[in-house]
Amino acid sequence: MTNPFLNDQEKRLRALWRLLFQYVLYSNGAAVLAGVFILAFLAVFEGTGSGGDTAGTLAASPALRVASFAAASLVATVASVWLAGRLFDRRPFSGFGLRLDRVWWLDLCFGLALGALLMTAIFSVELAAGWITVTGAFEVAGEGRPFALAILFPLVAFVCVGFYEELLSRGYQLQNMAEGLNFPSLGPKKAILLAWVLSSAVFGLLHLANPGASLISTLNITFAGLLLGAGYVLTGRLAIPIGLHITWNFFQGNVFGFPVSGLKPTSATFVSIEQGGPSLFTGGAFGPEAGLLDPIATLVGSLLIWLWVRARSGKGTLELSIAEPPDGSAEEAETSGRG
Repeated sequence: MTNPFLNDQEKRLRALWRLLFQYVLYSNGAAVLAGVFILAFLAVFEGTGSGGDTAGTLAASPALRVASFAAASLVATVASVWLAGRLFDRRPFSGFGLRLDRVWWLDLCFGLALGALLMTAIFSVELAAGWITVTGAFEVAGEGRPFALAILFPLVAFVCVGFYEELLSRGYQLQNMAEGLNFPSLGPKKAILLAWVLSSAVFGLLHLANPGASLISTLNITFAGLLLGAGYVLTGRLAIPIGLHITWNFFQGNVFGFPVSGLKPTSATFVSIEQGGPSLFTGGAFGPEAGLLDPIATLVGSLLIWLWVRARSGKGTLELSIAEPPDGSAEEAETSGRG
């Protein structure tokens, strides 16, 4: 009789249980750490100033809380993936798309450039169509803070978000789904494609609680998950997804002043805007991720990723090792594992 919990051949938990237990570790850890981080930051700032000065303003800033939660989620994700890798997956931390060699850093730079390019294109189209009006530049929310300090909090937050969401959604979830679906009747290629779609759908559903979320925004964020996953399924590395995710969010919110997945930009923006135009194309109050420009950018971005990978590596096919279990124990995989 087949063991529903353990894969006897691989000598580890089956993929469904690995996914469940890792997510429980992550979600509980993030909730606890977020409270700890916020209290710690507030204690520091309240101890150094009050009223209208810089420290007092920082203590009351929503941007501080956003950055605190993002940092807490980053720590919780890294800890939960590392622990799940040791206990459940029998895989080293580097095996979740994080083997940091020269090619990894090159792909990261490409991802950073691509995210900035795609969001700049969306902004340019809306500006040319007259759907947005630029109302200011180098805007800071509140008083008493220089722009350079104010922009630091959202930048830190989006760097954390880009890393932990990609490690969670692509590095852990997509990979484990692909391994779990790699039945003889499907094979690794179909398993990866199905895992790519399923993990992107989960990514879209996780944004349903955001302000102003709708069916269109959920579908668009699912498409964004496919875009983010493209670099991973073609390379087995998280470099392109992490870079793309960071600059897509940062340029969307704090460079061009759009809402990011329904959340208004905090702290500071390079450009402040008034949004007009048809919500069907612009996304309205939710931001570009709920408009029709988003899936167009997704298609263009996916093509550019494929062209980049093909030009860099000479091939543009799926990285089939994503659907393969690690060889031996986590210690053995540390020596021979892929990134």
